[in-house]
Amino acid sequence: MPVLTTDAESETGIPKSLSNEPPSETMEEIEHTCPQPRLVKVHCVLFEAPLSKWSKNPESFLSSKEARKTLTAPAPFADETSCQCQAPHEKLTIAQARLGTPVDRPVRVYADGIFDLFHSGHARALMQAKTLFPNSYLLVGVCSDDLTHKFKGFTVMNEAERYEALRHCRYVDEVIRDAPWTLTPEFLEKHKIDFVAHDDIPYSSAGSDDVYKHIKEAGMFVPTQRTEGISTSDIITRIVRDYDVYARRNLQRGYTAKELNVSFINEKKYRFQNQVDKMKEKVKNVEERSKEFVNRVEEKSHDLIQKWEEKSREFIGNFLELFGPDGAW
Repeated sequence: MPVLTTDAESETGIPKSLSNEPPSETMEEIEHTCPQPRLVKVHCVLFEAPLSKWSKNPESFLSSKEARKTLTAPAPFADETSCQCQAPHEKLTIAQARLGTPVDRPVRVYADGIFDLFHSGHARALMQAKTLFPNSYLLVGVCSDDLTHKFKGFTVMNEAERYEALRHCRYVDEVIRDAPWTLTPEFLEKHKIDFVAHDDIPYSSAGSDDVYKHIKEAGMFVPTQRTEGISTSDIITRIVRDYDVYARRNLQRGYTAKELNVSFINEKKYRFQNQVDKMKEKVKNVEERSKEFVNRVEEKSHDLIQKWEEKSREFIGNFLELFGPDGAW
């Protein structure tokens, strides 16, 4: 595997170039002890277990109970399970990572964001980041409330709620709380990050035209695709647009006007509208029941008439057989 040369750093301190030559001094090989991905994909089946167990004897592992386990716990926080691996963390190129790395050396991919009102667009982006390489360990950084409110704006969910939402996404292996707004060489080194995944649209913030520019220049950036038609801003826009509907809905469910920040006059208006809607629903139900009754009467009337006509023909036929010109009488 290529070894990073000591003089291959950009102005930001992020390694840029690789050398295919082995180091001049031979070093004793140290086994990697990097945290393993929560899910391991083997023969198109997902398992939760240490890679070493199935790599040594895959046939026996696949038939074991451990192989049939599924995720039953959220992803850990980085400060609870940090990478303490002492083996040299060799710099990878994207081509090398796509070929696949040894099982004990997963590619450490980092994705960050605010993740307010966690939705399918967030999940799809994380799915893409997780599946960029055959053997990936996905770290997700979530910015704190203070940092987000300073650089982007107010959030609906607080930081604790946003952290928890990410922990329960199946693609996430580790969550980094209070993630930095701009990635520094120290942060990348601390978490042994190989690549950063984000959509390729320049993200201007904090006085920069693109906060990922130095990551791209270092060859550590891997683009993902945005999901059109869904975003946190879109969801908030829907709520604001249909504010009256949701306010009435929550008043009906027991929330107080104070909790909803609704004025006294609006509260009375919404409650009156709710009563009107209830009356409309009752009238509608009565109309539907009336229609059903009329339909049943019509069906029964039709059946009675049809039966009467059949009986009449039978009666007339019997009468003619007895009293007609050719009858018995």
